[in-house]
Amino acid sequence: MSPSLASAKHAVVIVGGGPTGLMLAGELALARVDVAIVERRESQDLAGSRAGGLHSRTIEVLDQRGIAQRFLSQGKAMQVAGFAMIRLDISDFPTRHNYGLALTQNHIERLLAAWVEELSVPIYRGREVTSFAQDDSGVELELADGGSLRAQYLVGCDGGRSVIRKCAGIEFPGWAPSVSYLIAEAEMADEPASGVRAAEKGINALGKLEDGKRVRAVLIEPQFVPEEERDEPTLDDLRKTLIAVYGTDFGVHNVSWLSRFTDMARQAASYRTGRVLLAGDAAHVHGPTGGQGLNIGVQDAVNLGWKLGQVINGTSTVSLLDTYQAERHPIAALVLRNALAQTALMRGDERTRAAHEKMSELLKMDEPRKQYAGMMSGLDIHYDLGPGHPLLGRRTPDLEVLTEGGPRRIFSLLHAARPVLLNLAEPAALDITPWAGCVQRVDARYAGVWELPVLGAVSAPSAVLIRPDGYVAWVGEGTDRGLGDALGSWFGSPTLAAPGFVLQ
Repeated sequence: MSPSLASAKHAVVIVGGGPTGLMLAGELALARVDVAIVERRESQDLAGSRAGGLHSRTIEVLDQRGIAQRFLSQGKAMQVAGFAMIRLDISDFPTRHNYGLALTQNHIERLLAAWVEELSVPIYRGREVTSFAQDDSGVELELADGGSLRAQYLVGCDGGRSVIRKCAGIEFPGWAPSVSYLIAEAEMADEPASGVRAAEKGINALGKLEDGKRVRAVLIEPQFVPEEERDEPTLDDLRKTLIAVYGTDFGVHNVSWLSRFTDMARQAASYRTGRVLLAGDAAHVHGPTGGQGLNIGVQDAVNLGWKLGQVINGTSTVSLLDTYQAERHPIAALVLRNALAQTALMRGDERTRAAHEKMSELLKMDEPRKQYAGMMSGLDIHYDLGPGHPLLGRRTPDLEVLTEGGPRRIFSLLHAARPVLLNLAEPAALDITPWAGCVQRVDARYAGVWELPVLGAVSAPSAVLIRPDGYVAWVGEGTDRGLGDALGSWFGSPTLAAPGFVLQ
Protein backbone atom coordinates (compact mmCIF):
# COMPACT_ATOMS: atom_id res chain seq x y z
CA MET A 1 0.00 0.00 0.00
CA SER A 2 1.23 3.48 -0.87
CA PRO A 3 2.16 5.53 2.23
CA SER A 4 0.24 8.63 3.28
CA LEU A 5 1.40 12.01 2.05
CA ALA A 6 0.54 13.72 5.33
CA SER A 7 3.44 16.02 6.31
CA ALA A 8 5.67 14.22 3.81
CA LYS A 9 9.20 15.59 3.85
CA HIS A 10 12.28 13.72 2.74
CA ALA A 11 15.95 14.41 2.14
CA VAL A 12 15.58 13.14 -1.44
CA VAL A 13 12.50 12.55 -3.57
CA ILE A 14 12.96 10.44 -6.69
CA VAL A 15 10.32 10.83 -9.38
CA GLY A 16 10.03 7.56 -11.29
CA GLY A 17 10.11 4.02 -9.94
CA GLY A 18 11.69 2.26 -12.90
CA PRO A 19 15.10 0.54 -12.74
CA THR A 20 17.05 3.81 -12.45
CA GLY A 21 14.85 5.28 -9.72
CA LEU A 22 14.77 2.02 -7.76
CA MET A 23 18.54 1.57 -7.93
CA LEU A 24 19.12 5.16 -6.83
CA ALA A 25 16.71 4.73 -3.93
CA GLY A 26 18.61 1.64 -2.80
CA GLU A 27 21.94 3.45 -3.00
CA LEU A 28 20.66 6.38 -0.95
CA ALA A 29 19.07 4.09 1.62
CA LEU A 30 22.43 2.34 2.08
CA ALA A 31 23.89 5.80 2.69
CA ARG A 32 21.29 6.23 5.46
CA VAL A 33 19.52 9.00 3.56
CA ASP A 34 15.78 9.57 3.99
CA VAL A 35 14.62 8.89 0.43
CA ALA A 36 11.21 8.30 -1.15
CA ILE A 37 9.94 7.49 -4.65
CA VAL A 38 6.93 9.01 -6.42
CA GLU A 39 5.63 6.60 -9.07
CA ARG A 40 2.64 7.20 -11.34
CA ARG A 41 1.90 3.48 -11.78
CA GLU A 42 -0.31 1.85 -9.18
CA SER A 43 1.72 -1.35 -9.28
CA GLN A 44 5.23 -2.45 -10.24
CA ASP A 45 3.57 -5.29 -12.16
CA LEU A 46 2.72 -2.82 -14.94
CA ALA A 47 6.37 -2.53 -16.03
CA GLY A 48 6.15 -4.63 -19.22
CA SER A 49 9.18 -6.06 -21.04
CA ARG A 50 10.60 -3.02 -22.82
CA ALA A 51 14.20 -3.91 -21.86
CA GLY A 52 15.38 -7.46 -22.29
CA GLY A 53 18.48 -7.95 -20.17
CA LEU A 54 21.49 -6.88 -18.19
CA HIS A 55 25.00 -6.36 -19.47
CA SER A 56 28.06 -7.64 -17.64
CA ARG A 57 28.94 -4.39 -15.85
CA THR A 58 25.39 -4.00 -14.55
CA ILE A 59 25.53 -7.53 -13.14
CA GLU A 60 28.81 -6.54 -11.46
CA VAL A 61 27.13 -3.46 -9.97
CA LEU A 62 24.43 -5.68 -8.48
CA ASP A 63 27.13 -8.06 -7.24
CA GLN A 64 28.82 -5.12 -5.50
CA ARG A 65 25.64 -4.76 -3.44
CA GLY A 66 25.29 -8.47 -2.78
CA ILE A 67 22.07 -8.90 -4.79
CA ALA A 68 23.28 -10.24 -8.16
CA GLN A 69 22.22 -13.81 -7.41
CA ARG A 70 18.58 -12.71 -7.13
CA PHE A 71 18.69 -11.71 -10.78
CA LEU A 72 20.88 -14.57 -11.99
CA SER A 73 18.44 -17.08 -10.52
CA GLN A 74 15.55 -15.58 -12.50
CA GLY A 75 17.24 -14.98 -15.86
CA LYS A 76 19.33 -16.86 -18.39
CA ALA A 77 23.07 -16.20 -18.54
CA MET A 78 24.14 -15.87 -22.16
CA GLN A 79 26.25 -13.81 -24.52
CA VAL A 80 24.06 -10.74 -25.10
CA ALA A 81 26.60 -8.02 -25.93
CA GLY A 82 26.32 -6.96 -29.53
CA PHE A 83 26.63 -4.13 -32.01
CA ALA A 84 23.93 -3.77 -34.68
CA MET A 85 22.90 -7.36 -33.82
CA ILE A 86 26.46 -8.60 -34.43
CA ARG A 87 27.15 -10.85 -31.43
CA LEU A 88 30.21 -9.97 -29.35
CA ASP A 89 31.56 -12.80 -27.23
CA ILE A 90 32.96 -11.68 -23.85
CA SER A 91 33.54 -15.16 -22.43
CA ASP A 92 37.30 -14.54 -22.38
CA PHE A 93 37.01 -11.25 -20.46
CA PRO A 94 38.56 -11.18 -16.96
CA THR A 95 35.38 -10.89 -14.92
CA ARG A 96 33.28 -13.33 -12.88
CA HIS A 97 30.35 -12.27 -15.05
CA ASN A 98 31.72 -12.71 -18.56
CA TYR A 99 28.21 -12.90 -19.98
CA GLY A 100 24.96 -10.98 -20.05
CA LEU A 101 21.62 -11.91 -18.55
CA ALA A 102 18.41 -12.37 -20.51
CA LEU A 103 15.75 -11.01 -18.14
CA THR A 104 12.87 -8.73 -19.05
CA GLN A 105 12.29 -5.36 -17.44
CA ASN A 106 9.23 -6.40 -15.46
CA HIS A 107 11.32 -9.00 -13.61
CA ILE A 108 14.23 -6.60 -13.16
CA GLU A 109 11.92 -4.00 -11.63
CA ARG A 110 10.20 -6.56 -9.41
CA LEU A 111 13.52 -7.69 -7.93
CA LEU A 112 14.81 -4.15 -7.46
CA ALA A 113 11.51 -3.11 -5.84
CA ALA A 114 11.78 -6.01 -3.38
CA TRP A 115 15.31 -4.92 -2.45
CA VAL A 116 14.19 -1.33 -1.97
CA GLU A 117 11.31 -2.51 0.20
CA GLU A 118 13.79 -4.40 2.40
CA LEU A 119 15.64 -1.10 2.82
CA SER A 120 12.35 0.53 3.99
CA VAL A 121 12.10 3.09 1.18
CA PRO A 122 8.53 4.44 0.87
CA ILE A 123 7.00 4.52 -2.61
CA TYR A 124 4.07 6.89 -3.26
CA ARG A 125 2.23 4.98 -5.98
CA GLY A 126 -0.46 6.21 -8.32
CA ARG A 127 0.76 9.80 -8.03
CA GLU A 128 2.21 12.22 -10.57
CA VAL A 129 4.32 15.33 -10.09
CA THR A 130 2.96 18.26 -12.08
CA SER A 131 5.42 20.98 -11.11
CA PHE A 132 8.00 22.00 -8.55
CA ALA A 133 9.77 25.06 -7.22
CA GLN A 134 13.19 25.11 -5.62
CA ASP A 135 14.66 27.55 -3.14
CA ASP A 136 17.88 27.80 -1.15
CA SER A 137 16.98 24.97 1.21
CA GLY A 138 15.02 22.52 -0.92
CA VAL A 139 12.38 21.70 -3.50
CA GLU A 140 8.57 21.83 -3.17
CA LEU A 141 6.74 19.34 -5.41
CA GLU A 142 3.11 19.71 -6.46
CA LEU A 143 1.15 16.55 -7.27
CA ALA A 144 -1.77 16.02 -9.64
CA ASP A 145 -4.08 15.06 -6.79
CA GLY A 146 -3.43 18.33 -4.99
CA GLY A 147 -0.87 16.93 -2.56
CA SER A 148 2.69 18.15 -2.12
CA LEU A 149 6.09 16.93 -1.04
CA ARG A 150 9.15 18.69 0.29
CA ALA A 151 12.74 17.51 -0.30
CA GLN A 152 16.26 18.78 0.02
CA TYR A 153 17.00 17.33 -3.43
CA LEU A 154 14.82 16.11 -6.30
CA VAL A 155 15.98 13.53 -8.86
CA GLY A 156 14.04 13.01 -12.08
CA CYS A 157 14.12 9.36 -13.14
CA ASP A 158 10.84 9.75 -15.01
CA GLY A 159 11.80 8.70 -18.52
CA GLY A 160 12.35 10.31 -21.89
CA ARG A 161 9.34 12.62 -21.58
CA SER A 162 10.52 13.70 -18.13
CA VAL A 163 8.26 16.22 -16.43
CA ILE A 164 11.13 17.06 -14.09
CA ARG A 165 13.50 17.88 -16.94
CA LYS A 166 10.90 20.04 -18.66
CA CYS A 167 9.91 21.89 -15.47
CA ALA A 168 13.58 22.49 -14.71
CA GLY A 169 14.00 24.13 -18.13
CA ILE A 170 16.87 21.84 -19.07
CA GLU A 171 17.43 21.66 -22.82
CA PHE A 172 17.32 18.26 -24.52
CA PRO A 173 19.31 18.58 -27.75
CA GLY A 174 20.06 15.77 -30.17
CA TRP A 175 18.65 14.03 -33.20
CA ALA A 176 14.95 13.86 -34.06
CA PRO A 177 13.37 10.44 -34.74
CA SER A 178 13.27 8.99 -38.25
CA VAL A 179 11.41 5.75 -37.53
CA SER A 180 8.91 4.62 -34.90
CA TYR A 181 8.35 1.18 -33.42
CA LEU A 182 5.54 -0.57 -31.59
CA ILE A 183 6.50 -2.90 -28.78
CA ALA A 184 3.80 -5.14 -27.39
CA GLU A 185 3.01 -8.17 -25.28
CA ALA A 186 -0.12 -9.99 -26.41
CA GLU A 187 -1.69 -13.34 -27.19
CA MET A 188 -2.07 -14.54 -30.80
CA ALA A 189 -4.62 -17.02 -32.07
CA ASP A 190 -2.32 -18.18 -34.87
CA GLU A 191 1.26 -19.36 -34.38
CA PRO A 192 3.47 -16.31 -34.97
CA ALA A 193 6.48 -16.25 -37.27
CA SER A 194 9.09 -16.12 -34.50
CA GLY A 195 12.45 -14.54 -35.17
CA VAL A 196 13.67 -11.37 -36.81
CA ARG A 197 12.77 -10.00 -40.21
CA ALA A 198 14.85 -7.32 -41.92
CA ALA A 199 13.00 -4.42 -43.52
CA GLU A 200 14.01 -1.27 -45.32
CA LYS A 201 14.04 0.81 -42.13
CA GLY A 202 15.32 -1.84 -39.71
CA ILE A 203 14.46 -5.07 -37.93
CA ASN A 204 11.08 -6.52 -36.91
CA ALA A 205 10.90 -9.30 -34.34
CA LEU A 206 8.39 -11.70 -32.79
CA GLY A 207 9.09 -14.14 -29.98
CA LYS A 208 7.18 -16.11 -27.36
CA LEU A 209 7.56 -15.08 -23.75
CA GLU A 210 8.41 -17.51 -20.97
CA ASP A 211 4.75 -18.32 -20.19
CA GLY A 212 4.40 -19.86 -23.66
CA LYS A 213 1.15 -17.98 -24.30
CA ARG A 214 2.08 -14.37 -24.87
CA VAL A 215 4.20 -13.03 -27.70
CA ARG A 216 6.58 -10.08 -27.57
CA ALA A 217 6.50 -8.01 -30.75
CA VAL A 218 8.87 -5.25 -31.84
CA LEU A 219 7.59 -3.77 -35.08
CA ILE A 220 8.45 -0.85 -37.35
CA GLU A 221 5.37 1.23 -38.05
CA PRO A 222 4.69 1.52 -41.80
CA GLN A 223 3.92 5.24 -41.53
CA PHE A 224 6.12 7.41 -39.34
CA VAL A 225 4.06 9.88 -37.36
CA PRO A 226 5.74 13.01 -35.95
CA GLU A 227 5.79 13.07 -32.16
CA GLU A 228 3.57 16.12 -31.86
CA GLU A 229 0.84 14.30 -33.84
CA ARG A 230 1.17 10.99 -32.03
CA ASP A 231 -1.42 9.48 -29.68
CA GLU A 232 -1.00 6.43 -27.46
CA PRO A 233 -0.91 3.30 -29.69
CA THR A 234 -4.01 1.11 -29.87
CA LEU A 235 -4.80 -2.51 -30.63
CA ASP A 236 -5.87 -1.38 -34.11
CA ASP A 237 -2.43 0.20 -34.65
CA LEU A 238 -0.81 -3.09 -33.64
CA ARG A 239 -3.02 -5.09 -36.02
CA LYS A 240 -2.31 -2.78 -38.96
CA THR A 241 1.42 -2.90 -38.32
CA LEU A 242 1.48 -6.71 -38.10
CA ILE A 243 -0.39 -6.93 -41.40
CA ALA A 244 2.00 -4.46 -43.04
CA VAL A 245 5.05 -6.46 -41.92
CA TYR A 246 3.84 -10.08 -41.98
CA GLY A 247 0.69 -10.00 -44.11
CA THR A 248 -1.47 -11.10 -41.15
CA ASP A 249 -2.26 -9.94 -37.64
CA PHE A 250 -2.02 -13.54 -36.29
CA GLY A 251 -5.34 -12.99 -34.52
CA VAL A 252 -3.66 -10.75 -31.97
CA HIS A 253 -5.74 -10.14 -28.83
CA ASN A 254 -5.56 -9.70 -25.07
CA VAL A 255 -2.80 -7.07 -25.20
CA SER A 256 -1.18 -6.79 -21.76
CA TRP A 257 1.27 -4.07 -22.72
CA LEU A 258 1.66 -1.77 -25.73
CA SER A 259 3.99 1.15 -26.21
CA ARG A 260 5.78 3.14 -28.87
CA PHE A 261 9.41 4.17 -29.14
CA THR A 262 11.61 5.74 -31.79
CA ASP A 263 15.25 6.05 -32.81
CA MET A 264 15.39 9.57 -31.37
CA ALA A 265 18.72 10.33 -29.70
CA ARG A 266 18.77 13.21 -27.23
CA GLN A 267 20.76 14.12 -24.14
CA ALA A 268 20.12 16.67 -21.41
CA ALA A 269 22.44 19.64 -21.71
CA SER A 270 22.90 19.50 -17.95
CA TYR A 271 22.27 16.70 -15.48
CA ARG A 272 21.78 19.16 -12.64
CA THR A 273 20.34 22.56 -11.97
CA GLY A 274 20.55 23.61 -8.34
CA ARG A 275 18.86 20.95 -6.22
CA VAL A 276 17.33 19.11 -9.18
CA LEU A 277 19.13 16.25 -10.92
CA LEU A 278 18.37 13.85 -13.76
CA ALA A 279 19.25 10.20 -14.30
CA GLY A 280 18.42 7.42 -16.75
CA ASP A 281 16.11 8.14 -19.68
CA ALA A 282 15.25 11.54 -18.22
CA ALA A 283 18.86 12.47 -18.98
CA HIS A 284 19.36 10.57 -22.25
CA VAL A 285 17.25 8.66 -24.78
CA HIS A 286 18.28 6.64 -27.81
CA GLY A 287 17.20 3.70 -29.93
CA PRO A 288 17.06 0.31 -28.20
CA THR A 289 19.54 -1.58 -30.38
CA GLY A 290 22.36 -2.83 -28.21
CA GLY A 291 20.23 -2.86 -25.07
CA GLN A 292 22.13 -0.16 -23.21
CA GLY A 293 19.35 2.14 -22.01
CA LEU A 294 18.35 0.39 -18.78
CA ASN A 295 21.95 -0.53 -18.09
CA ILE A 296 23.44 2.95 -18.25
CA GLY A 297 20.48 4.26 -16.23
CA VAL A 298 21.30 1.84 -13.39
CA GLN A 299 24.93 2.89 -13.62
CA ASP A 300 23.92 6.57 -13.52
CA ALA A 301 22.18 5.78 -10.25
CA VAL A 302 25.18 4.04 -8.72
CA ASN A 303 27.45 6.93 -9.71
CA LEU A 304 25.09 9.54 -8.27
CA GLY A 305 23.85 7.74 -5.17
CA TRP A 306 26.93 7.80 -2.96
CA LYS A 307 27.83 11.34 -4.02
CA LEU A 308 24.40 12.73 -3.21
CA GLY A 309 24.42 10.74 0.02
CA GLN A 310 27.70 12.28 1.13
CA VAL A 311 26.47 15.78 0.35
CA ILE A 312 23.26 15.28 2.33
CA ASN A 313 25.10 13.66 5.23
CA GLY A 314 27.60 16.53 5.33
CA THR A 315 30.62 14.42 4.49
CA SER A 316 31.27 16.29 1.24
CA THR A 317 30.46 19.71 -0.13
CA VAL A 318 27.94 20.21 -2.91
CA SER A 319 30.78 20.54 -5.45
CA LEU A 320 31.05 16.72 -5.42
CA LEU A 321 27.81 16.63 -7.45
CA ASP A 322 29.64 18.32 -10.32
CA THR A 323 31.54 15.07 -10.88
CA TYR A 324 28.27 13.28 -11.66
CA GLN A 325 27.83 15.20 -14.90
CA ALA A 326 31.55 15.20 -15.63
CA GLU A 327 31.68 11.41 -15.47
CA ARG A 328 28.31 10.26 -16.75
CA HIS A 329 27.56 12.79 -19.53
CA PRO A 330 30.41 11.53 -21.78
CA ILE A 331 29.30 7.91 -21.26
CA ALA A 332 25.77 8.65 -22.49
CA ALA A 333 27.09 10.79 -25.36
CA LEU A 334 29.05 7.76 -26.60
CA VAL A 335 26.00 5.52 -26.23
CA LEU A 336 23.95 7.94 -28.32
CA ARG A 337 26.52 7.86 -31.12
CA ASN A 338 26.60 4.05 -30.92
CA ALA A 339 22.81 3.90 -31.16
CA LEU A 340 22.76 6.15 -34.23
CA ALA A 341 25.42 4.02 -35.91
CA GLN A 342 23.58 0.78 -35.13
CA THR A 343 20.28 2.13 -36.41
CA ALA A 344 21.97 3.11 -39.67
CA LEU A 345 23.66 -0.29 -40.01
CA MET A 346 20.41 -2.20 -39.60
CA ARG A 347 18.48 -0.70 -42.48
CA GLY A 348 17.53 -3.14 -45.18
CA ASP A 349 18.81 -1.63 -48.44
CA GLU A 350 21.69 -3.28 -50.33
CA ARG A 351 24.27 -0.61 -49.51
CA THR A 352 23.54 -0.85 -45.79
CA ARG A 353 23.61 -4.64 -45.87
CA ALA A 354 27.03 -4.46 -47.48
CA ALA A 355 28.26 -2.11 -44.74
CA HIS A 356 26.82 -4.43 -42.08
CA GLU A 357 28.56 -7.41 -43.68
CA LYS A 358 31.92 -5.62 -43.59
CA MET A 359 31.36 -4.54 -39.98
CA SER A 360 30.62 -8.17 -39.10
CA GLU A 361 33.94 -9.22 -40.65
CA LEU A 362 35.76 -6.52 -38.68
CA LEU A 363 34.20 -7.54 -35.35
CA LYS A 364 35.32 -11.15 -35.84
CA MET A 365 38.90 -9.90 -35.42
CA ASP A 366 40.14 -10.13 -31.86
CA GLU A 367 41.14 -6.53 -31.10
CA PRO A 368 38.08 -4.81 -32.63
CA ARG A 369 35.87 -7.43 -30.96
CA LYS A 370 37.39 -6.70 -27.56
CA GLN A 371 37.15 -2.93 -28.01
CA TYR A 372 33.48 -2.98 -29.01
CA ALA A 373 32.56 -5.69 -26.50
CA GLY A 374 34.19 -3.73 -23.68
CA MET A 375 32.26 -0.65 -24.75
CA MET A 376 28.86 -2.34 -25.15
CA SER A 377 29.12 -4.45 -21.97
CA GLY A 378 30.16 -1.44 -19.87
CA LEU A 379 33.31 -3.21 -18.66
CA ASP A 380 35.66 -0.70 -20.27
CA ILE A 381 34.19 2.47 -18.74
CA HIS A 382 36.99 4.86 -17.83
CA TYR A 383 36.40 8.03 -15.84
CA ASP A 384 39.07 10.64 -16.47
CA LEU A 385 40.68 11.10 -13.05
CA GLY A 386 43.96 12.34 -14.50
CA PRO A 387 47.19 10.58 -15.47
CA GLY A 388 48.45 7.58 -13.55
CA HIS A 389 48.17 3.83 -13.23
CA PRO A 390 45.86 2.06 -15.74
CA LEU A 391 43.49 1.14 -12.89
CA LEU A 392 42.80 4.79 -12.07
CA GLY A 393 39.20 5.68 -12.99
CA ARG A 394 38.33 2.11 -13.99
CA ARG A 395 36.27 -0.60 -12.28
CA THR A 396 38.18 -2.63 -9.76
CA PRO A 397 38.49 -6.31 -10.67
CA ASP A 398 36.64 -8.62 -8.29
CA LEU A 399 39.70 -10.43 -6.99
CA GLU A 400 39.69 -12.81 -4.06
CA VAL A 401 42.14 -11.38 -1.53
CA LEU A 402 43.37 -12.88 1.72
CA THR A 403 42.41 -10.79 4.74
CA GLU A 404 42.99 -11.38 8.45
CA GLY A 405 39.52 -12.88 8.60
CA GLY A 406 40.09 -15.17 5.63
CA PRO A 407 39.50 -14.95 1.86
CA ARG A 408 37.24 -12.10 0.70
CA ARG A 409 36.08 -11.01 -2.73
CA ILE A 410 36.67 -7.31 -3.33
CA PHE A 411 33.04 -6.84 -4.37
CA SER A 412 31.92 -8.22 -1.01
CA LEU A 413 33.72 -5.29 0.64
CA LEU A 414 31.37 -2.94 -1.24
CA HIS A 415 28.05 -4.42 -0.10
CA ALA A 416 27.41 -1.52 2.28
CA ALA A 417 28.17 1.04 -0.48
CA ARG A 418 31.09 2.52 1.48
CA PRO A 419 34.56 3.43 0.16
CA VAL A 420 37.40 0.97 0.75
CA LEU A 421 41.15 1.45 1.00
CA LEU A 422 42.52 -1.95 0.09
CA ASN A 423 46.07 -2.11 1.42
CA LEU A 424 48.14 -4.88 -0.17
CA ALA A 425 51.48 -3.83 1.37
CA GLU A 426 52.57 -4.05 5.01
CA PRO A 427 49.66 -4.03 7.48
CA ALA A 428 48.85 -0.53 8.75
CA ALA A 429 51.32 0.93 6.24
CA LEU A 430 48.81 3.59 5.20
CA ASP A 431 47.44 5.98 7.79
CA ILE A 432 43.89 7.18 7.06
CA THR A 433 42.97 7.99 10.65
CA PRO A 434 41.35 11.37 9.76
CA TRP A 435 38.96 9.53 7.40
CA ALA A 436 38.48 6.41 9.51
CA GLY A 437 34.85 7.38 10.09
CA CYS A 438 33.89 7.06 6.44
CA VAL A 439 36.58 4.99 4.67
CA GLN A 440 37.09 1.34 5.50
CA ARG A 441 40.71 0.14 5.43
CA VAL A 442 41.29 -3.52 4.67
CA ASP A 443 44.75 -5.06 4.94
CA ALA A 444 45.09 -8.00 2.58
CA ARG A 445 47.36 -10.05 0.36
CA TYR A 446 47.04 -10.92 -3.30
CA ALA A 447 49.73 -12.60 -5.37
CA GLY A 448 47.91 -13.02 -8.68
CA VAL A 449 47.71 -10.98 -11.86
CA TRP A 450 45.57 -7.82 -12.13
CA GLU A 451 43.69 -7.85 -15.43
CA LEU A 452 41.32 -5.39 -17.05
CA PRO A 453 38.98 -6.04 -19.98
CA VAL A 454 40.48 -4.87 -23.27
CA LEU A 455 43.70 -3.62 -21.63
CA GLY A 456 44.79 -6.99 -20.27
CA ALA A 457 47.36 -7.41 -17.47
CA VAL A 458 48.45 -4.30 -15.55
CA SER A 459 51.13 -3.81 -12.91
CA ALA A 460 50.05 -4.92 -9.44
CA PRO A 461 49.32 -1.99 -7.09
CA SER A 462 50.43 -1.83 -3.46
CA ALA A 463 47.04 -0.33 -2.54
CA VAL A 464 43.84 0.92 -4.16
CA LEU A 465 41.23 3.39 -2.97
CA ILE A 466 37.87 2.12 -4.21
CA ARG A 467 34.83 4.37 -4.41
CA PRO A 468 31.41 3.01 -3.40
CA ASP A 469 30.52 2.58 -7.08
CA GLY A 470 33.47 0.22 -7.56
CA TYR A 471 35.75 2.60 -9.47
CA VAL A 472 39.35 3.19 -8.42
CA ALA A 473 40.03 6.69 -7.09
CA TRP A 474 43.72 6.26 -6.21
CA VAL A 475 46.42 3.67 -6.85
CA GLY A 476 49.39 3.10 -4.55
CA GLU A 477 52.63 2.11 -6.22
CA GLY A 478 54.78 1.58 -3.15
CA THR A 479 54.11 4.93 -1.45
CA ASP A 480 51.15 6.93 -0.14
CA ARG A 481 51.81 9.76 -2.56
CA GLY A 482 48.54 11.47 -3.52
CA LEU A 483 46.42 9.43 -1.11
CA GLY A 484 45.48 12.36 1.13
CA ASP A 485 44.47 14.46 -1.87
CA ALA A 486 42.30 11.65 -3.25
CA LEU A 487 40.64 11.06 0.12
CA GLY A 488 39.90 14.76 0.51
CA SER A 489 38.60 15.15 -3.05
CA TRP A 490 36.22 12.20 -2.94
CA PHE A 491 35.32 11.78 0.72
CA GLY A 492 35.52 15.25 2.20
CA SER A 493 37.89 16.97 4.59
CA PRO A 494 38.75 15.09 7.78
CA THR A 495 36.61 17.48 9.83
CA LEU A 496 33.53 16.33 7.85
CA ALA A 497 34.10 12.61 8.39
CA ALA A 498 30.91 10.62 8.91
CA PRO A 499 30.28 8.18 11.78
CA GLY A 500 32.18 4.92 11.55
CA PHE A 501 30.79 1.64 10.27
CA VAL A 502 31.56 -2.03 10.73
CA LEU A 503 33.11 -4.27 8.10
CA GLN A 504 30.57 -6.97 7.32
